[in-house]
Amino acid sequence: MAALTPYMIGATARCADGPCGQVSRVIIDFATRAVTHLAIEPEGRQQLGRLVSLDLLDTTPGEIRLRCTTAEFYQLARAEKTQFVRGTGDYARYGPGQPVRPYSSQRGSRPGAGVNGLLPQTFTFDVLPAGQVAVRAGDPVHAVDGEIGYITGVVMDAGSGQVTYILLRAGHLLAHKTIAIPIGAVTRVDAGIQLHITRQEVKHLPPVDLHHPVG
Repeated sequence: MAALTPYMIGATARCADGPCGQVSRVIIDFATRAVTHLAIEPEGRQQLGRLVSLDLLDTTPGEIRLRCTTAEFYQLARAEKTQFVRGTGDYARYGPGQPVRPYSSQRGSRPGAGVNGLLPQTFTFDVLPAGQVAVRAGDPVHAVDGEIGYITGVVMDAGSGQVTYILLRAGHLLAHKTIAIPIGAVTRVDAGIQLHITRQEVKHLPPVDLHHPVG
């Protein structure tokens, strides 16, 4: 049990020289059911999220610590891109494929400052390694007979990197408990987490103490 590491989505991540942001997504290679990266969103959304590979993570229980400085963190690959929408303010200035931060004063874009008075509109999308999926807080969890709750994190074997449990925050039917669902019960990650067990079977799984998630 000591080798199992929980990754709570929304947890604060710290670099060697201070906090750098929050875990926004856990990136999983579903073919091997292994965690490959954490997506960490910088403090205050001042920059786009970064992909942090497992070899940069310490496995200190209850903490997300990175073996890099804040400056090195911002050199990591981006976990997302933001683009202007065609036909809206500032699209012509930046072009169709150029990623930018929304409303970045550094790049001269802010609400109300678009081309010809048009308000710039942006969309942000995930950037993932090929063949991998992102799991985020609030993703719905579906049993075979209906939705049962939403995800709050995952538990990983620190030695192999494989996901062992999905942490589920159950809804009113289960009195708002947090439950550890074995990864073997997950059939796919598609518009949420899909299970091959029923809501009644989920209901009979033991609740989790978040300070000792699988104890």
